[in-house]
Amino acid sequence: MTAPRMAAAALAGVPAGVQAQGVWAGRRQLFVRFAGEAETATMYTAAALLKEIDRQLGRTKFHSIAIGGRDPLGNLEFLTAAFSGVPMPVPLMLDSDGQRPEALGALAPHLAMAQVTVDFVGPDATRSSAIETVAMAANASCPHALVLCPREDTTDSQLLRLIEQAHAASAETQVVVHPVLTGEPPVLDRRWSTLLEQAAALHADTRLALRLPAPAGLR
Repeated sequence: MTAPRMAAAALAGVPAGVQAQGVWAGRRQLFVRFAGEAETATMYTAAALLKEIDRQLGRTKFHSIAIGGRDPLGNLEFLTAAFSGVPMPVPLMLDSDGQRPEALGALAPHLAMAQVTVDFVGPDATRSSAIETVAMAANASCPHALVLCPREDTTDSQLLRLIEQAHAASAETQVVVHPVLTGEPPVLDRRWSTLLEQAAALHADTRLALRLPAPAGLR
């Protein structure tokens, strides 16, 4: 790969693992993870990241590379420096919370999938930004998905409203809902089959899927 211009970012590492959620759940991926506040971080230049990706791809097979962790699009200069110089030998996926829709356009041409994950933490305005990010991906002709990770207090109406908005933003959106398991042992409540019926009436490409828990599942 051609060495990019100098840029650096704090990463929690470049681990290999299995995608825990979303459209490529269960796929073996190489994760480029931006560090959160409580995580141990290592500074990588864009050139050092590409060298590490080359090293790992040369040792074993991966389905794709997943860019994720805390606020990945907040490091847009680093990402464009690393990934705009030459195509990746495997597909590149961005998994973000959708809070920087204006930043997606610069990276979209290099992505095989733009995945927006909503975990229902924070104000409703954050969900509006997530839908805007879906629309930005569609406008850039980048394959895109909306991943909904409800909590126990998330209502069906909240989920259905987001699915309806995603459909309005782009009929090509892949929607994945990761249901909450309840009880002991945990079971999938009948509520979710009813929800899927309602969701599919709003947007045909909607599916239910269980997340892969850590340590096997990563994101």
